[in-house]
Amino acid sequence: MDLAPLRRIPLLAGLDDSELGRLAAVAENVELAPGTILLREGEAGDALFVVLTGELAVSKRSGNADIPLAVVGPGEVQGELAVLEGRPRSATVRAVGPATLLRLRRDALLDVLGRRPELALALLRTIAGRLRATESLLREREKLAALGTLAAGLAHELNNPAAAIRSTVGRLTTLAGEWDRAAGALGALGPDDLDPDGVAREVAAALRDELDRRAATPPILDPVDAADREDAMVALLDRLGIARPAEPAATLVAFGWDGNQLDDLLAPFESDEARHVVLAWLAAGALGRQLLAEIGAAGERIGEIVASVREYSYLDRAPVGEVDVIAGIESTLVMLRPRLKAGIEVRRTYPAGRPRIEAFGSELNQVWTNLIVNAADAMRGRGILEITVRRDPQADAQRLPGSGPAVAPGVRVEVCDSGSGIPEDVRARIFEPFFTTKDVGAGSGLGLHIVQSIVDRHAGRIEVASAPGRTCFSVTLPGRVPPAP
Repeated sequence: MDLAPLRRIPLLAGLDDSELGRLAAVAENVELAPGTILLREGEAGDALFVVLTGELAVSKRSGNADIPLAVVGPGEVQGELAVLEGRPRSATVRAVGPATLLRLRRDALLDVLGRRPELALALLRTIAGRLRATESLLREREKLAALGTLAAGLAHELNNPAAAIRSTVGRLTTLAGEWDRAAGALGALGPDDLDPDGVAREVAAALRDELDRRAATPPILDPVDAADREDAMVALLDRLGIARPAEPAATLVAFGWDGNQLDDLLAPFESDEARHVVLAWLAAGALGRQLLAEIGAAGERIGEIVASVREYSYLDRAPVGEVDVIAGIESTLVMLRPRLKAGIEVRRTYPAGRPRIEAFGSELNQVWTNLIVNAADAMRGRGILEITVRRDPQADAQRLPGSGPAVAPGVRVEVCDSGSGIPEDVRARIFEPFFTTKDVGAGSGLGLHIVQSIVDRHAGRIEVASAPGRTCFSVTLPGRVPPAP
């Protein structure tokens, strides 16, 4: 093989003719047509490729999309990391146009690297530069993906109370007409409908006051007792000709009335028609107040979600400041509620008071987000998520020297799941960039690496303990952020 093309490759420039000849003897020429896939993400790496002519496009799968990472040309190397570590390919590489490459088998490459450390050094520089560029790009992509997930969850969370308000307003519109008719009928009751002593009008006025009082503080009823009361109330309303008695019956019972009690209260009214008018008015008034309370509750829920967004994002606040750790975790749980689904039970163990530390608040919320999402994924949507927060006075002893007095004791946060656990051979690598046990496209392998980077920035530490059925990530943080070097 002609050695001239090899000499033009920067990676091989330091090799003499003898070493180049060794490589040339075991190297293979590969011709690629446009669009041909050279390396596929997730496949085993058994060879390194050097581009002689043409261009290759490098991409990584993220969800349902292929994320472009780079376009490489003559002299560039591809597949080196998988070859050196014996790990699956971390990206897909395909030919942009016609391309010619040199294929070096793993055993031949390792043989040359063992004899020529300068080649190993050059290869490491190539790997380091590529990893930095790829990590930077994927970090931004990870942030955007996380933002998209949170935005989708936020839209889902806001839609529920908004839909409840829309539905309730529609019901109130219909009810307003019923209330007007019932109030008009009540005012039109004549002497023949009322008892001669005028007690009936006093009862109607008292019912109005009682309705307002019960709406302000509705009683708490036993479910079995409430069901029995509803049956009796439906029977009363049905006997008096109230249309569709089930809903007003449930509302009146929720306000603390029962059928026998109302039957006694209605005794001063001489005719069934009068009792029907009073009950229709009372039921419409009770239902109207209940619907207004539902609108108020939905509005409060929207306010809670907006407050959680502000807490999570640290809008209008300095990057570093005093952080309420529990508030950050709770806002993260609100944002991730759709992701946790109904099958995951969240158990909290918090200390009395609210532990506060100096920290990069929005970054800490990234830590809780990644740990909680990983836990949910490990449980496949069903299991127990335990979050424990405790003060840790010893955490300050772990800070970097010279960081000054802490504003508060440190904290320790544990996020545990009941998933299948992390195998011991995998556990040692989970914080490595781009390492993932998920299917291709399901994860970038940067989540836990980002977590560790943020914890390191706070001079904290992260530990993991795992066994089948229980995995715990423990994050220990000092009370004060160390000064910038």
